[in-house]
Amino acid sequence: MKTALILFADGSEELEAVTVVNILRRGGVEVTLAGLHDGPHRGSRGTVLLPDAALDKALAHQYDMVVLPGGQPGTNHLKADARVLALVRKMSEAGKQVAAICAAPSVLAEAGLLDGKRATSFPTCLNEYPKVQLQNAAVVEDGNIVTSRGPGTAMDFALVLLERLTGHAKRMEVEAGLVR
Repeated sequence: MKTALILFADGSEELEAVTVVNILRRGGVEVTLAGLHDGPHRGSRGTVLLPDAALDKALAHQYDMVVLPGGQPGTNHLKADARVLALVRKMSEAGKQVAAICAAPSVLAEAGLLDGKRATSFPTCLNEYPKVQLQNAAVVEDGNIVTSRGPGTAMDFALVLLERLTGHAKRMEVEAGLVR
């Protein structure tokens, strides 16, 4: 079974995180939603989520994919956390799937993972990273990195991630069940 780790900080965008968790679980992926600390986290719109594990505990396991939702100040919390930067670098170096949506591609850029790569984000979030080949698409794939624009593209983003982990047929099966 494929595995995915979705990170969640106080101030992360709930819609992006929960959409990815939901779609991947529908597709049979073993998903761990990890908070930066123990206990509940309040998202950018005030929704309180109880992650499956704190990040320190989650880091004891291996994953096929790591996903970073955007939102503020959640993205800034992810970007300021040395564990997160080390994790995304380690996953990328191992050829694992690394994904970020909305403002969170800036975390990947901060980690040096988007240098010379095509990527997208919420408008202006990658402007301070001139080495990124900024695209205006809903979802951009470049090697093992997947980025997306924001809450409105969360479903497309999640379906691309599902396809990367489980294949086209499973994506189509899950998407059909969504009545999209």
